[in-house]
Amino acid sequence: MVGRQVIAVNRPLSLQELEQVMQEGWDKERYADFRIGRPTSASIEEYILLPATYRFLVIVYPRAAGWLFSRQNKVILSVADTPASAQLAFFEYMPKQGPITRLWQTSQVLSAEKERRGPAEEALQAYTAHMRDVLSQHGLLA
Repeated sequence: MVGRQVIAVNRPLSLQELEQVMQEGWDKERYADFRIGRPTSASIEEYILLPATYRFLVIVYPRAAGWLFSRQNKVILSVADTPASAQLAFFEYMPKQGPITRLWQTSQVLSAEKERRGPAEEALQAYTAHMRDVLSQHGLLA
């Protein structure tokens, strides 16, 4: 599982510029619609959000060269929790007493990890391939 993909671009992009590029070239029928927002209320910034699974989504955001250890301009795609997943995680990771509740906790965490490594990762890979095509069509690949 990778969980994060990086695409090098030839110039810095703002989130709004990236959204505009996606509005013009993104295949919404095949790869789902997107929106700008925060994946959870605890998120510190906004991203372009793409659906992946019930518990996970794919966030897309640009980073300019020179910004905190970044040597190149890039677009990053990463798997993130949905609001529902963040709420579930709070309850799943809370310490519980007794072997039965601990067994339930473990099974929930393992199934979430399977979902992240399976369908969420597949969605990330598909979105990344399409994003490369969209950026290439706009002459933005490095």
